[in-house]
Amino acid sequence: MTSAHKNKGPEKKSSAHAKGEEKIRETGVTGMAALPEILTVHAGMQTSNGVTNTTAGGGLMPIERAPRSQSGVTRDYIAKQTPTTSIVNLMASLPGVVAAKTDPLGMAPGDTMTMRGLTQAQIGFLFEGAPEADPINYGVSTSTIVDSENLGSMTVSQGSPDLDAPLINAAGGQIAAFEINPSHKMGGFTDFMGGTHSANKQFIRFNTGDIGNSGIRGFVSFSHTASNNSRGPGNQHRYHVDSKWVKEWGDGNSVKAIFAYTRQFNIGGGLAPTLSQWHQYGYSYNTTGQYSFGDPTYYRLSKQENNMVNVIVPMHFRLSRELELNATPYFIQQFGPAWGGEAIPVSGGYFGNVQYGTEGSPYPALSNLPYQQNGSVMTMLKDPWNQKIGSINTSLKWTHGHNTLTFGWWYSYAAHTERYQYNLIDYNGNTVKGYGLSPIRFPNSAILSGDNLNFWQQQNALYLADTIKLLHDKLELSAGFKAAMVSRSGTNDVPGAEPWKNSKNYFEPLPQFYATYHFDPHNQIYLNGTTSFRAPVSTEAYVPDYDPNAGLISAAGNMKPEYTISEEIGFRHTGFWNLSVSAFNLNITNHNISSSGYIPGSTQVVALPINAGGQTSRGFQAEFGLRPWHHISPYLSGQYLHSTMDNNFSVAGDLLPTKGKMAVGSPKFTGAIGLQYDDGRFFGNFNMRYTDSQYTTFMNDESIPSYITSDLTIGYRMMSIGPAQHPQIQLNLTNIGDNHYLAMAGSTTANAVTTRGLYGTSIAGSSPIYLVGAPFGAYVSVSTGF
Repeated sequence: MTSAHKNKGPEKKSSAHAKGEEKIRETGVTGMAALPEILTVHAGMQTSNGVTNTTAGGGLMPIERAPRSQSGVTRDYIAKQTPTTSIVNLMASLPGVVAAKTDPLGMAPGDTMTMRGLTQAQIGFLFEGAPEADPINYGVSTSTIVDSENLGSMTVSQGSPDLDAPLINAAGGQIAAFEINPSHKMGGFTDFMGGTHSANKQFIRFNTGDIGNSGIRGFVSFSHTASNNSRGPGNQHRYHVDSKWVKEWGDGNSVKAIFAYTRQFNIGGGLAPTLSQWHQYGYSYNTTGQYSFGDPTYYRLSKQENNMVNVIVPMHFRLSRELELNATPYFIQQFGPAWGGEAIPVSGGYFGNVQYGTEGSPYPALSNLPYQQNGSVMTMLKDPWNQKIGSINTSLKWTHGHNTLTFGWWYSYAAHTERYQYNLIDYNGNTVKGYGLSPIRFPNSAILSGDNLNFWQQQNALYLADTIKLLHDKLELSAGFKAAMVSRSGTNDVPGAEPWKNSKNYFEPLPQFYATYHFDPHNQIYLNGTTSFRAPVSTEAYVPDYDPNAGLISAAGNMKPEYTISEEIGFRHTGFWNLSVSAFNLNITNHNISSSGYIPGSTQVVALPINAGGQTSRGFQAEFGLRPWHHISPYLSGQYLHSTMDNNFSVAGDLLPTKGKMAVGSPKFTGAIGLQYDDGRFFGNFNMRYTDSQYTTFMNDESIPSYITSDLTIGYRMMSIGPAQHPQIQLNLTNIGDNHYLAMAGSTTANAVTTRGLYGTSIAGSSPIYLVGAPFGAYVSVSTGF
């Protein structure tokens, strides 16, 4: 093992670097995202899990050259976190990011984030160049994408997406994650973890190494993770497979093939409380361990299954000295189902928009069902959703002298099906099988449902970008234009749905401009002006949802697409000490808020899209980090945000006076402190984060208080022992103060307190629901290469 004591002080420079420090090369990404990178050589260390101890800020501040606000995370940080941590939680210390960690392991479906006050559904998410978010609802379950042992790096752009990125929802920036590349040497890596709440993980990866002289190498890995829920009864399991293959030849030609499969189960656990429920019950507001008739909170009735298949094939071809072709075809399948408990009426309930069991109804009462009590039966609501996406993103880049021209096309097709079903539950809380009752049907064999959905989406985007370098490559100017075209069509085939079918087409012009000046290889200023848009969020924006108890629960609205214009100016210094500061302005029209709520009398959540009108966000962010110095790497980040609503909100035929109110989910101050120690044998990592209070209603009459969380890592690396290469033991402590807190709003409402509108209407209040922060967790992991 090479000790980290070789990595003292300022960077060691190669002779090539010493002869021409201002020479900068472009790497990694085509088009507007191409980032110049200094050619440097750092003395590091050899470990089995990819830690080199060369990244500033303990792995939270890699060198960035993009002409925009941009942060990153490398293996130096990733490998020292809990082996089960999600991508969302790995970004929690970066400026502008607020991560809602609802599960100590990072496996819970509720883990989500905001960035500069915009939700995860407004942030583009790329994995190896493919968008991982649901292209209709924009949700992404980051725990299903990749094992943290295989995650190589992440780049977080807080303000704007790449022009050539295959995204239509990136109003608030983008996140790009990359898997590690297969080793040139045959071998592997294994990791075993255990901890609180009976948590355990087993991971193994095998590298083929270079296969003869074929230029091909690859790896395959498998993992299993399980634990009891940290809140309430129940448990969670995850099975995951990663595989990556690389073929390289000639002058920069490459083809990569990435495959991933996930099957994840979450049973029971904590519910999302209102503020009054949180004050009354705290962490004990959960599903129940004992069944009683009519109680939908019995934990065995609340389940979620997330399955994902990922196939991504990034290809890069150098056609000539000046011409390059990039193509990334990908296929993504995501499917459920999800379950929730609900008692439904035998007669007088709704099948779509039609009541059953009433005089003149074409659907008779469900009087043949057993296990009735007081005119109701207990059911498990099942939502077996399935979505398939096939796409390709291609670009051609021509570089001539100091000018680079990029032209590209992105095409995507998505199909989504979803059909609520109701399975009968007996008096002991078990699903009733047989009798033709699973799912519950009417005598004409029609399945009782509130949502029988078929949805299609086609996307086309053409983009053109031009970059020119002047003044000995110190000044770089880039301009680009994307024409995004989206076509959507959806049906809800339950009786009486209005509308039962809806189709929309969108065309949005998206110009971008960047300028950056490099004073020298270590100092850079930049400014940019960018645009982005997001088609209306969720299928509920097009066709309605129904429920047997409530009838209509989500009416289709004529929502307009969200459009964003943003500007930034910033300065960046890189070297032994690293500093990045930027100021930003963001204007949104037709702000689509992805709210949600429980179906009345159920534990199943339904989307409730809201058009909140215009929003203006201004602020500044900064981060500072040192490269390892005497084995220590500190990191600091912070953001100030002032975000306000630009319009009064229309509700109940009246207007609420929301103009000038603070935007929901926009904490004024956020910050993080990190400190890492690593001498090659002993290592440790400490991170503390502060999140200011956040309003959760448009009227600013309800909020969650500020909170602080902190995590600690302690570990020891050993010398290689036989085939075991650099084995290590690591202890991770999360939320070490066991702070009980509300992490983020789970929904948004107009007002929590009854308020009189501008025209005199009394508008009843409705409290949002909240995501509860994860409690303390302790985990020990043992890993080694072989």
